[in-house]
Amino acid sequence: PLLTAQNYWMLQGERGDIAFRFHRYLENNHMIGRVTVCDINKEMLRVGEDRAKKAGLSGKIEWVEGDAERLAFPEESFTAYTIAFGIRNVTRIHEALLEAKRVLCPGGRFLCLEFSHVDNPLLKKIYDEYSFQVIPAMGQIVSGDWRSYQYLVESIRQFPDQETFA
Repeated sequence: PLLTAQNYWMLQGERGDIAFRFHRYLENNHMIGRVTVCDINKEMLRVGEDRAKKAGLSGKIEWVEGDAERLAFPEESFTAYTIAFGIRNVTRIHEALLEAKRVLCPGGRFLCLEFSHVDNPLLKKIYDEYSFQVIPAMGQIVSGDWRSYQYLVESIRQFPDQETFA
């Protein structure tokens, strides 16, 4: 099974959603382990910690400020390393992947959840229109921030497809 060893780790903590699921999985299956969220963004960690408190998980998840390219964890210290919608935001992806490999135990799992490209030409045209016209406009309406949502769709476009990334 995927989650049977003692340590678990999640990088690019976003707001802790995946960390909460890992923790609940451990609890529900009477497993011993720890969940550590590491993110370079101190404010994002604070948001995650606040959400954890509201969810009754205060003190059950470790929150660490750190850089994916230079992790402050010993070698082979985690059995699972997840990164959700964050690898394309890392400055030097290759270095971050080497660090992930370094901190994973032999046989550990690297789990990367990321946006992907659309291959079907018709769907691609629709997706591109939606991505470049609707998403930034919605970002402007909801948060007053066109540029961040424009960056989102551009970063998805520039990220390699699954085969190239692997």
